[in-house]
Amino acid sequence: RGDRDERQNYRPRFDREQTSQDHHQDAEAERMEADSWVSAARTTTTEPVTVAEDNGFAALGLPERLVERLAREGISSPFPIQEATIPDALAGKDVLGRGQTGSGKTLAFGLPTIARLSGERSKPRRPRALVLVPTRELAMQVSDSLEPLVHVAGLRHKLVAGGLSYTGQIAALDKGVDLLIATPGRLVDLLDREAVILDSIEVTILDEADHMADMGFVPAVTRVLDEVPEGGQRLLFSATLDKGVDTLVQRYLVDPVTHSTNDATASVDTMEHHILVIDPQHKKVITAEVANREGRTVVFCRTKLGADRVALQLRESGVRAAALHGGLTQGARNKVLGAFRTGRIPVLVATDVAARGIHVDDVSVVLQADPPADHKDYLHRAGRTARAGERGTVVTLALPHQRKMMERMATDAGLEARPVKAAPGDEVLEAAGAAPVSGVPIDEADFRKLLDPRPARRHGGTGGPRGARTGGQYRGGGQRRGPRHG
Repeated sequence: RGDRDERQNYRPRFDREQTSQDHHQDAEAERMEADSWVSAARTTTTEPVTVAEDNGFAALGLPERLVERLAREGISSPFPIQEATIPDALAGKDVLGRGQTGSGKTLAFGLPTIARLSGERSKPRRPRALVLVPTRELAMQVSDSLEPLVHVAGLRHKLVAGGLSYTGQIAALDKGVDLLIATPGRLVDLLDREAVILDSIEVTILDEADHMADMGFVPAVTRVLDEVPEGGQRLLFSATLDKGVDTLVQRYLVDPVTHSTNDATASVDTMEHHILVIDPQHKKVITAEVANREGRTVVFCRTKLGADRVALQLRESGVRAAALHGGLTQGARNKVLGAFRTGRIPVLVATDVAARGIHVDDVSVVLQADPPADHKDYLHRAGRTARAGERGTVVTLALPHQRKMMERMATDAGLEARPVKAAPGDEVLEAAGAAPVSGVPIDEADFRKLLDPRPARRHGGTGGPRGARTGGQYRGGGQRRGPRHG
């Protein structure tokens, strides 16, 4: 729903007068994009890296410059989905990848695509590869993960998504983009305006196709695929094949090689599950104590108002928490995500739509303050933790009348955990990692500084490329050797 809502509410800026708030948000986006480019450029000019003889990515047949760039980040051992799909993708085969979230899909499709594009440049408005994703946030993270690799390969890429200025996107397409990362709604808009032409696409990637289907984007995806030349390579990644995804596979993939790393259940060895049945009067304090445990935490709520309320209650208890939902401006969402990634705000309170595609490593806890609608939503939520081989905990709070529903959901999701009664001070909460809160409210002025610690800047013009990305690299990456980069 998110991108469709953005299309309805977004006012094109290249042919209408901008408000001062639009100018401010665009200037912030420009600064963030420029910082990201500078960061990528600097990290590619450090001392040479020696690639070990047993480097797993080199063994897959990837170009040396890409292997070296990964090694610079301590990434030398591919995840199973990468090891399985990269050779087939390099060989030009269509690939159907089925793996749990956090399994490393971004590099699985990004590395072979960049390798294929290397050595040539795209013509204006005619990209040669397309990555289609369901949400802006996922588009940003895919862009951030692939940017250093695109840079070292001498290629150009661009993110196009709803809620961001048309001007910078159209300008970049006019100059020529090798790899285009897009959400369905905005790409259809740009196609209608003839700002982009897909007749030169060699590789098409559908990432999280099941989420696109859930959000009603199958018609838009079909429109896009119909404009992509036949005979090109297609890579589709999806946890499930229902709601029209199977039709996309049958219609657009030719003899695809299927790789599946895990069944669509929550039987992850590194993930603990706790279903706590609590009384309504205890929900506020238990939510705060579970969210207060060590590491990053994502708290799920059903509604935007609920997310705002829970985030405020957590801050009143002394827990640094911020809400993320579709009611925020894009600039506000960027700041919240940036603060969460850096750890300035360790607790993110989100709705289901806003959290889809939020791929941040080191999330140690998923706390479901409101139970999910069904077992699929449970699995999508749970997938925010225990990513990339790390350990994680999923805690679900249920009221007494929700016990039977959670029992059925646990069975459908493949969980061994069953609902247990819990109250403040119980050992079961300690086992779930709950920690006492300080009770000292976080001042709202201090909270705003946590969201944006930089001094205020003047915004006196346009100029410069536009877009919006947040920091971080290789969010869908391979296994790391050596110290972690948080």
